[in-house]
Amino acid sequence: MRIIDKTPLQDASGNINFVARIQGTLKYGFNWYPELEAQKVVMGQLDKLLEKGFVLIRNFPLPDSPILIPMILIGQGSISVILATPVKGHFEAVGSEWNRLINNGSPAPERRNLLDLIAKLTRAFQRYLEKNNIHVDVPVEAVLIASDPGAQIDSLRPIARVLRSDAIKTFATTLLQERPVMRPENVYALADRIIDPKPIVDESANASLTDGTPASRAQAIFNASTQGDAVPNQLRESSPARPLPKSAPKKSSKLNRTQIILLIVMGVMECCVIAAGAYVLFFLN
Repeated sequence: MRIIDKTPLQDASGNINFVARIQGTLKYGFNWYPELEAQKVVMGQLDKLLEKGFVLIRNFPLPDSPILIPMILIGQGSISVILATPVKGHFEAVGSEWNRLINNGSPAPERRNLLDLIAKLTRAFQRYLEKNNIHVDVPVEAVLIASDPGAQIDSLRPIARVLRSDAIKTFATTLLQERPVMRPENVYALADRIIDPKPIVDESANASLTDGTPASRAQAIFNASTQGDAVPNQLRESSPARPLPKSAPKKSSKLNRTQIILLIVMGVMECCVIAAGAYVLFFLN
């Protein structure tokens, strides 16, 4: 099984030091680090059971969102969003309710509803796929797995698949028996696209350019201009001929007689001023 680990705040070896643990707890809550440890337990078992053709994406951050999808398991015939929890005790999963059974056997709602949480995470992941135009041929299933053997869970039509730690092997066997709808290389390509979605391309615009048909009137004009024809024939027939505007008469650049005389007078006056200044300076010195 191929594992793509996107866990934040961990070093190159996959470890989280004390400072990073505090930072992650402040950012993601007190359950963040214990659930990371629970993920390691579940991942270790799945990695031993699942063969080639499965990819597990761990702690995938949704873009422009504080949401981390804990685990996304992609197979040839299945896609699962998995929440691993380290809880201990006796619990009850009924519909969308997540209850703890106390000593007398009566259910008490847990403040942190794990069923509701995994259902919301699964819907957020599905919206992410739709937003990025990533089509999958199988439904996305929400799965809650208790990693500790000390967790006993009674289920009655829960909104997500609920598994105890001793049922992980059965879960993996079920995934292996799913009817394949994708080849292993397609599974890997889908995982890569989830990690780095490609921008949506307007196929209709590309088709209009590849089949030789102008996409618009403006495109037709542009194509014609590149071929040396200012206006295509079909536009000439549909557009009435417009008379060319008459150009304004050009003014003559030659000087008339009055302008010539004025220039001569101004030149003579300038020469007189220069001569008078030179005369004054000569006699004063």
